[in-house]
Amino acid sequence: MIGVFDSGLGGLTALCELVKLLPGEDFVYFGDTGRVPYGSKSADTVIRYSTEIMRFLSGFGIDAALVACGTASSAALPTLQREFPIPVFGVIDAAAAAAASATVTRRVGVIGTATTVRLGAFERGIKALDPDISVTSVACPLFVHLVEDGFTDPDDPVTLAAAERYLSPLRGIGIDTLILGCTHYPIISAAIAKTLPGVRLISSSKTAAEKLAASLREKPRRGHGTIRCFVSDTPEGFESAGQIFMGDIPLGRAEFVDISKY
Repeated sequence: MIGVFDSGLGGLTALCELVKLLPGEDFVYFGDTGRVPYGSKSADTVIRYSTEIMRFLSGFGIDAALVACGTASSAALPTLQREFPIPVFGVIDAAAAAAASATVTRRVGVIGTATTVRLGAFERGIKALDPDISVTSVACPLFVHLVEDGFTDPDDPVTLAAAERYLSPLRGIGIDTLILGCTHYPIISAAIAKTLPGVRLISSSKTAAEKLAASLREKPRRGHGTIRCFVSDTPEGFESAGQIFMGDIPLGRAEFVDISKY
């Protein structure tokens, strides 16, 4: 069984990729919908929240975990890897490696929450691979709310206006690769692509799922293809909202859990 968590529903983009890559695997997903967003919170708060969630997920006997949240990966991943005796993956390293490999102009952009950008984990990951790559990071805090409120149509004028406002500084500086540093962002990748035509988009959800799946493929797996979902706020509406992220993969209803007890 694999545990996946995010500050809300965005981590379902990573779960969707994992289900495709590891058919028959069992998954447990936690969305911290009662405390979303993480992107405006301090690193210490994000570490505390992430540790509580990992304690909860560990109770299911998970074999590995994916921190499917750019902010939590930036702030909490080292703590979680140190404190829990299972492989814990984040969304930083694989995306950084993919971007460093893809860029031709050696100019890469990163978009994420305010905390993700402030902590600079994606930039450090890229620079560790190639210190000569120029990295420009931009915080796009409204994107999370737009996705979770359903403003996901590629031609939605509100989403396009937000994308133009946030991303226009990246035009003209020569980036040819952009990391979507929040797992919500792939849902509005079409609007992002319209704002930055010709720029290759790197999904941190997809690259992280591929890295985790590759680490498990050679190990014997036992599962029934189940997905259990939990949230820290009312579960009503989770199924319909979750399908925005999961496409044709059925989710079912989520269960409420008082995560503060962990």
